[in-house]
Amino acid sequence: MIEFKNVSKVYKSDVQALSDVNVQIKQGEFVFLVGPSGAGKSTFIKMLLKEVEPSSGQILMESTDLSAIKRKQIPFYRRKIGMVFQDFRLIPTLNIYENVAFAMRVVGAPPKEIRKRVPLVLALVGLSDKYKMFPNQLSGGEQQRVSIARAIVNNPQVLIADEPTGNLDPETAKDIMGIIDDINKAGTTVVMATHAKEIVNEMEKRVIAIEKGTIVRDEKRGRYIYED
Repeated sequence: MIEFKNVSKVYKSDVQALSDVNVQIKQGEFVFLVGPSGAGKSTFIKMLLKEVEPSSGQILMESTDLSAIKRKQIPFYRRKIGMVFQDFRLIPTLNIYENVAFAMRVVGAPPKEIRKRVPLVLALVGLSDKYKMFPNQLSGGEQQRVSIARAIVNNPQVLIADEPTGNLDPETAKDIMGIIDDINKAGTTVVMATHAKEIVNEMEKRVIAIEKGTIVRDEKRGRYIYED
């Protein structure tokens, strides 16, 4: 599904963010991106979202060369991707139902489909009874559940998570990872950047370790070996 071919990225400040990266991620895989801060994980993710262009090399998504996607086509391309952030990024003036529905409205989903789909994903993340509440009325874990619901409401092929448990206590983080794991088991490809050593080691998924812009380990059932 995702392939990086000899991908490098040098920013204008001469910072080498990625160097000759080659990696394949198959449909339905669950992959952790790990490594020290500044290793290149964020650049990897931004390239998948087409927020950053490689300095050299080629990135393919379902055999489509991302460099061939024109600017006006980027919003349509991103519909294939769900994104979960560390800081939730919910709209504070919208209630929970409206936050999730908003993701469907921006892609032009019919109102009937929105009314059917939003309750389903809220049930999936365990928030059916809180759909009228606003983000500031929820705990951090509940806000992240809303963020996940919003990310998957349009049935993305890939779910990208950037430190989704970074602001959560260990027990809540475990619950969130259970939801993401269930989403993966239902067929969605998951790529998650994280510093959460305990989560990576407990889940025993594929681990791609990046150091100084280079992939140094790629293990089918990997472990987190860094001391942060």
